[in-house]
Amino acid sequence: MEKNTSYLAEERIGRLMKKYAVPCIISLLVGALYNIVDQIFIANADYLGSFGNAANTVVFPLTVIALAIAVMIGDGCCAFVSLSLGKNRPEDASKSVGNAVVMSVASGILLTAVYLIFSEQIIALFGGRVNQQTFNYSKEYFFWITVGVPFYMFGQAMNPVIRADGSPKLAMLSTLAGAVINIILDPIFIFIFKMGMRGAAIATMIGQLVTAVIAAFYLLHTKTVSVSKTDLALEKSIVKKTLTLGICSFLSQISLVAAMAAINNMIRKYSAADAVFSQPQYAQIPMAVVGIVMKFFQIVISIVVGMAAGCIPVVGFNMGAGLKERVKKLFSMLLAAEAAVGAVSLIIVELFPKQLIQIFGAANESVYYTDFAVKAFRIYLCMIIFACINKAAFIFLQAMGKAAASTMLSMVREIAFGVGFALILPIFFGLDGVLYSMPVSDILTALLSLAVITAAYRQLSDKKTIAKQAAAAV
Repeated sequence: MEKNTSYLAEERIGRLMKKYAVPCIISLLVGALYNIVDQIFIANADYLGSFGNAANTVVFPLTVIALAIAVMIGDGCCAFVSLSLGKNRPEDASKSVGNAVVMSVASGILLTAVYLIFSEQIIALFGGRVNQQTFNYSKEYFFWITVGVPFYMFGQAMNPVIRADGSPKLAMLSTLAGAVINIILDPIFIFIFKMGMRGAAIATMIGQLVTAVIAAFYLLHTKTVSVSKTDLALEKSIVKKTLTLGICSFLSQISLVAAMAAINNMIRKYSAADAVFSQPQYAQIPMAVVGIVMKFFQIVISIVVGMAAGCIPVVGFNMGAGLKERVKKLFSMLLAAEAAVGAVSLIIVELFPKQLIQIFGAANESVYYTDFAVKAFRIYLCMIIFACINKAAFIFLQAMGKAAASTMLSMVREIAFGVGFALILPIFFGLDGVLYSMPVSDILTALLSLAVITAAYRQLSDKKTIAKQAAAAV
């Protein structure tokens, strides 16, 4: 066992959670702020308002696609590195990092090309044609966000790799630096230079570039894993194992994109049948509002995912070392913490929805904007406690090497339930049916998660099963 990683097997679980989870939470929160900050400033610019907000909602799923690919590479590499170090095989860890660098760069360039070539078709697919002004703003915002995709993907992919190398604070600071720059530039470009959606996107892109540069610099000064030029040569076995370990992260994000596409198109369809929102001047409001609610949910999920993802190196190392009791204890502490986050979030959305929507330019909009937002917050997120527990279970199972169970739960939640109910419930409940799709999906997924979590606890108590899992993990 490596001297500088042995503390993962010896340090108190609570301290390890704090050391690894807190920086990860902050990193993800800061990452979430990129899009949320744009939306706040856009909403409070009277020349953009809800039209700009709706455009931001249209483009948001397209940034999630980039994130999905990046986290598949990064989280998969993070898990592979941790498992390899736990088995005292540092050479495999180095190869995984080198291959992750190549994969993130190549995939970022490829996705950018696809986005630029098919931009109008993609925007339309995600509900951008709700009205002409929203479509125009979407195109402008999307172009400049696309230019920054390679930087965004590289920075996001390397963030968990930096954590796995034993530098969670640096991973946090790299993301924080980019977000601070974005927050500074957004009001300058939007309010002073009047650059509109283009200004918001360029501010985001510059922040992402800074994060990517810091990540690249760190790779030249790693602590635990030493990456050489030979590690950059793609190896089929390394690539396969890295992507297999990261596939749950990918599917959880990409399936969310499918759900958002369904939701955006149902909003567009059923807004047209609503007495108020069928009017052209109000048509963009439901899409803008649901986008805002999703952004709040993203903040909560950033905390939840940060807790779980931050524990991946700890879980992976202890699984690799066969220390099942430590893994079991960590799982219990994590689930309790995630439930607490969900409870606090529920109190906020149920008691203070008007205060939340005020942050997003309600003063510049009609009363319909605020009324629909209050209803959306209270209905859409009423089962947020279950959503938090579900996410924690998905990621923890992935870190344990149980990719199949984790992937199954994630796919059922986002595709079978998330897309299915978003398409079915509006048939019976109209526009409100879109809002009901979220809590219904979370309740049903929680029932499935309970069964899988119970099985995981039993296996963590089975010496033969844990030995087989640890041996197969690397």
